[in-house]
Amino acid sequence: MTSVKVKLMEINDVKDFVAAASLCAFDVDLISGRYTVDAKSLMGIFSIVPSDSLECNIYSDNCDEFLNDIKKFIVE
Repeated sequence: MTSVKVKLMEINDVKDFVAAASLCAFDVDLISGRYTVDAKSLMGIFSIVPSDSLECNIYSDNCDEFLNDIKKFIVE
């Protein structure tokens, strides 16, 4: 598993993130506080309250392409 912090500030950010996650053969979750949602679900992401950053859990060790696709959302 790989974990990174992401920030999704606008609706288009969410749509782009979901589009990238949907292309993955592995599971991707977003975590905000005690809530975990499927990162491939627009409705799921819109159901959580955006915070400064969300934890993104990627359930694959071979996710370099996905990380490259979402690099504009990753925060240090």
